[in-house]
Amino acid sequence: MVVARKSSQVITHMAIGFAIAYVFTGSLVLGGLAVIIEPVLNVLLLPFHERAWARHAHGAGGQRRYLVRSLEKLSQTGMHMVIAFGVMFCATGSLAFGGMAAVLEPVCNVILMPLHEKVWDSVQAA
Repeated sequence: MVVARKSSQVITHMAIGFAIAYVFTGSLVLGGLAVIIEPVLNVLLLPFHERAWARHAHGAGGQRRYLVRSLEKLSQTGMHMVIAFGVMFCATGSLAFGGMAAVLEPVCNVILMPLHEKVWDSVQAA
């Protein structure tokens, strides 16, 4: 089940990355580049990010735990932004496209991935 869930995360990230790259460039090739590089980097780096933040959250209680979780989500969004910018900038050479991807890609992921996780949680609970 873990493999299926991770595969589904990768596919969801791929779809978001492709859609954004294709809309900006109109190129299937650059959309395909985004499909391969950007989501894979995010999925590979996210466990390291989560482990680092888990150390901060461990033993934290009350408001401090809430603050740590909030900072973790902001940091996760920042990580997505840097990766999205880097991939789009390398693909197009455009700071504008890199900047737009840096804003749109993480926003889409932050909105859609929790929905993805809820679906998987309900599948695993059944």
